[in-house]
Amino acid sequence: MSLALDDINAIPNVRRIENFPKDDMNAFAMDLTHAVYPHDEIYGKYCSLEEYVDCPPEDVFRYLADVDTLAEWTYSLRDAEPAADGVVFTDKIGGKTKCFTKVVAHEASMTVDYHCAWDQGEHLWMIYLMRVIPAQLVLNKPGSVVLWTNCHHPFYDRNPRPELAPADRKVWVGDLWPFFYAGHHVEMQNLKHILEHRHAHELPIVPAKVAR
Repeated sequence: MSLALDDINAIPNVRRIENFPKDDMNAFAMDLTHAVYPHDEIYGKYCSLEEYVDCPPEDVFRYLADVDTLAEWTYSLRDAEPAADGVVFTDKIGGKTKCFTKVVAHEASMTVDYHCAWDQGEHLWMIYLMRVIPAQLVLNKPGSVVLWTNCHHPFYDRNPRPELAPADRKVWVGDLWPFFYAGHHVEMQNLKHILEHRHAHELPIVPAKVAR
């Protein structure tokens, strides 16, 4: 199942591959990746960011826990299809690259982990760790705080299955690691603006699903 998009690209400050071309994304990422600090020391082993979202934490968790919403708020995951253990997207940042994905979510602690891998689904080594925190607890106001961390797995430096890569692909996901913070910043802002827009306008947080 996939989500029917409610004109997400028209929401201000939402940047997706459909309305923000790769060249613009590259320039934006370069602008965020300043040379004035030791970027590798700061983002060498881990990439972490956080954001306040003016939307109830239960709704934020429910949205993140639905794997199909990745086609809305991520920059380039599109065209989800069923897989043996989750779904497989096309990651358009890598051309025709397949990104195998499953969600591991725990409602009590409001954690949502995305286990992913380019090209193959046997070893989902790209782990996106997310937690939703009630803002009332930590900021004394309604809404949510979203935490997001990635760890630098060794496979980012070495593609374990190069024979599975599309023949014309020129980039490996690990080549993009220096720009993970910039790219995830864009996606976190997409998440924030989509959820705040829907919450403010009393729209369904998770749109009705339609057949793929």
